[in-house]
Amino acid sequence: MARPSHYRPPHYEDTDVRIDKLVVGPFENNVFLLRCKGTGEAAIIDAANEHELLLEVSKASGVRRVLTTHGHWDHIQAVTAMRDAGIDVGIAAEDAEMLPAYDFTIPDDDKMAVGDLRLRTIHTPGHTAGSTCFLLEGHPVVFSGDTLFPGGPGNTGLAGGNFDQIIESIDRRLFTLPADLLVFPGHGLDTTIGDEQPHLQEWIERGW
Repeated sequence: MARPSHYRPPHYEDTDVRIDKLVVGPFENNVFLLRCKGTGEAAIIDAANEHELLLEVSKASGVRRVLTTHGHWDHIQAVTAMRDAGIDVGIAAEDAEMLPAYDFTIPDDDKMAVGDLRLRTIHTPGHTAGSTCFLLEGHPVVFSGDTLFPGGPGNTGLAGGNFDQIIESIDRRLFTLPADLLVFPGHGLDTTIGDEQPHLQEWIERGW
């Protein structure tokens, strides 16, 4: 049986989880929709832009919360619209003042429930003071925001950025994770921990 023309395959799927990727806004931000198959509950990683699309997807998918990787403006353009629709928005305390408003703060090394799924929070300062990655427990997936990309760390040239700090965050918090872990960043293509780990010293030497 043919699938409908609007069908999009999931970015990642297993027996208990479906992850969809939407690319939005002028900076082509990645927005990830995480859905628990068992309960139907869902969350969005970064309400970046195109709020009408995100609200439509949220209504159809049972989204109850937005988890924000960091407070840079290109990652939060749809926050107000999401909150106005009754969806709670969370962010690390260190970046909270960068949002127009929020509902809860996200501590380090905590477990955020999305139905039966659990996301472990990993504080990775350097791109911003409150940058946070989310590790999907029981699955080879980490949402890295703008901390880690294919080919290196996120930009640290903006206010609040710190290159030494992001290198330390990547080395101590992310590169201690399994090599086969899929890295879903805030922009662009995926990578894995194992693909990036051998290049840490190169990044240090080039300084970005």
